[in-house]
Amino acid sequence: MTPVDILILSNGPGELTTWVRPVVRALRQHMGDDRDRVRISLALSPCPNASGREVEIAQRYPEIDRIQATNHFFPFLLWGKTAENWDWHDRGVVLFLGGDQLYPVIIGRRLGYRTVIYAEWEARWHSWIDRFGVMKPELVDRISPNYAHKFTIVGDLMADVGKWRDDENSASLAPSTFNTHPLTPSSPHPLIGLLPGSKPAKLAQGMPMAVALAQAIQAHYPTTRFVIPVAPTLDLTTLLRFADPNQNPMAQQFGGIIPHLVINGDRPVLETEKGTQIELSTEFPAHELLAQCTLCLTTIGANTAELGSLAVPMIVLIPTQQLDAMRAWDGIPGLLANLPGVGANLQN
Repeated sequence: MTPVDILILSNGPGELTTWVRPVVRALRQHMGDDRDRVRISLALSPCPNASGREVEIAQRYPEIDRIQATNHFFPFLLWGKTAENWDWHDRGVVLFLGGDQLYPVIIGRRLGYRTVIYAEWEARWHSWIDRFGVMKPELVDRISPNYAHKFTIVGDLMADVGKWRDDENSASLAPSTFNTHPLTPSSPHPLIGLLPGSKPAKLAQGMPMAVALAQAIQAHYPTTRFVIPVAPTLDLTTLLRFADPNQNPMAQQFGGIIPHLVINGDRPVLETEKGTQIELSTEFPAHELLAQCTLCLTTIGANTAELGSLAVPMIVLIPTQQLDAMRAWDGIPGLLANLPGVGANLQN
């Protein structure tokens, strides 16, 4: 087999965890792990929701051979040279998994590679891109029949989470540290997952709200356990800062509860003055943990698709009392909140 380069273009933490991860796993499963035959590279482009830890996230994926950080992207786009002067095989594919869909057009032409775009809601540059993998058939219905042969419906990449978990279970993973009790709707020790978000605008409300909800629930159901799957872009110090009313004024709206970080055995825990404990899991990805939850309380975002694919019951929390957080929402609510003259009325 002639050596092949697969160059993946992506940007934010959401795309890396829900798009890049399943794709690189599938590529290695189908094309083998011989790095002399198939080499996978990742070039990150700027993203307004970036955390600065995207390279660190991508380094956790052993399927990827080379990673270039965001700050080197535009020199690569404009002049075709990477920061480490990567070499390229004669044959290859540029695969778009986040960013601007113009990027694979430019880079693919420069490298002489075929180009593929994964599109959720909109596909552009039909005449310049070789193939499109799209989430829904509605996207194909909107394009010209002249380009229909380029489109394949591949579904929602985030919905593959359930398949990853099944594959991992068959690989005999060690049991989770949270699997102390069988979790069923009638379980005497239900586990509730709290997903406050990962962006500052969401965390400012999400963290104090999560702490307040956990304390209120435990007052009525004392045996309930709580866990926060910590996003890979966050550290525990940052998470605690958003939960602390002395550092986050928004926490006063949720009772001003002051949680403290303690170590319970070998696990970090947030503990309130009334004794409510919220375990903090840095396991990533957290699919095994989430699948054990009786219920999850989550903000709007990619979390909802992952929980849905894992068949975990959820309540999606929409804190309409603060406009700034609403601007960070995904989907239609976020678009409405950012409209001039409209967004300001959403919280009334």
